[in-house]
Amino acid sequence: MPKASSKKTRTQTKTKYTKRHNDGTIWAKGTTVSGVPDGYWEWFRKDGSKMRSGYFQDGKQTGKWTTYDRNSKVYKVTDFSKSKSKA
Repeated sequence: MPKASSKKTRTQTKTKYTKRHNDGTIWAKGTTVSGVPDGYWEWFRKDGSKMRSGYFQDGKQTGKWTTYDRNSKVYKVTDFSKSKSKA
């Protein structure tokens, strides 16, 4: 079960969120606001190495997200700040 702690803001509650692999190692951690991902998040492999990191705003990926290889070197960066036009 996720471990959570709350921190009150002016109008919303910001909660730290941690999800674990079946073996108990951390799979993902970040913050939510009213149950929606918001702020910095990280995902990890079972061996503990960081797999991906980036920011959410109101539940949507924003800014640059980084994917790492198993040696913690940057594998790729995806930019979610670029506007996507609807055709």
